[in-house]
Amino acid sequence: CQLYTGTGSSHAVTFNDTDTDMQPDLVITKNREASRAPVLFDSIRGVQKRFVTSTNDTSGTDANMLTAFGSDGFTVGSSNECNESSDGIVAWCWKAGTTSGISGSPSITPDSYSFNATSGFSMIKYDGNGTAGATLPHGLGAAPEFIIIKSTDASESWAVGHDSMTWNYYMYLNTTAAAADDVKYFNDTSPTSSLFTIGNDGSTNDASNTYIAYVFKPVQGYSKFGTYEGNGHGAIAFGGTFVYTGFRPAFVMTKSIDSTSDWQIFDNKREGYNVDNDGLVWNDTDAEVTTDYIDLLANGFKLRIATDPNVAETYVYAAFAEAPFVNSEGVPCNAR
Repeated sequence: CQLYTGTGSSHAVTFNDTDTDMQPDLVITKNREASRAPVLFDSIRGVQKRFVTSTNDTSGTDANMLTAFGSDGFTVGSSNECNESSDGIVAWCWKAGTTSGISGSPSITPDSYSFNATSGFSMIKYDGNGTAGATLPHGLGAAPEFIIIKSTDASESWAVGHDSMTWNYYMYLNTTAAAADDVKYFNDTSPTSSLFTIGNDGSTNDASNTYIAYVFKPVQGYSKFGTYEGNGHGAIAFGGTFVYTGFRPAFVMTKSIDSTSDWQIFDNKREGYNVDNDGLVWNDTDAEVTTDYIDLLANGFKLRIATDPNVAETYVYAAFAEAPFVNSEGVPCNAR
């Protein structure tokens, strides 16, 4: 996660964490102060190619948005979404990087891909074939638990699958709708260590459309994808649900599967301390909300509010680490 202030003209954004040195492959930016769309860029589609996560728009070209992936950051143009003058902007970034040698015997051969088994993230671009039960490789070496798919050339919604709601169900990233049971999205089939399966809905596999899938597996001490039960208790009683992740989160996404609910995003940079962990959403253009929603803890997160994301319903979440409670081998980390 990287914060920066917009300048209104082209400038490079450099990661300022002392332990961060990477060329990102997925960048999602959001203007924190104005009603601007969240925009997504990836190295597979290339620079200047943007998605808007709050709409079903196709992959558009904008020379004033993200213009380069740098060795330790990225460059943005004059767009208000990415770089409005004097406004605070947040960027969430992931690394893939391996673009050859993916394993598996899929029924659809990807057009291109980039994967990183160590960090548990891959991007797979493919042409749909309209066949229910079609399979694609992901390159992660273990079954993924969180998948987001978007058509690049058709106005289809963002299809989301999450292991905790089983692969019979789907949700749309660009709407607040609850989870729905439909075989046409992920074919009621759990991913394997090498492949994931899609149905024949237009959001995942129409024969005339091209798609990109963003695929995540859990990595001990770094990422976790799960579910929790909200209890509707607020901060006064200190009774909000606690969610154990096994690490101190840098990023948390939550979404109710039972009813309409935003895809809410929290991170350790805005404001960066408890109790002030401000909220943004990916399904709308809303500016940052300063409600004290959650506390980010050494081994998970705890809800502080009696409304969404802590009503008495089931929520799915995706969390990524700032610092692990244990390392990737399960060994506890030493204190500094």
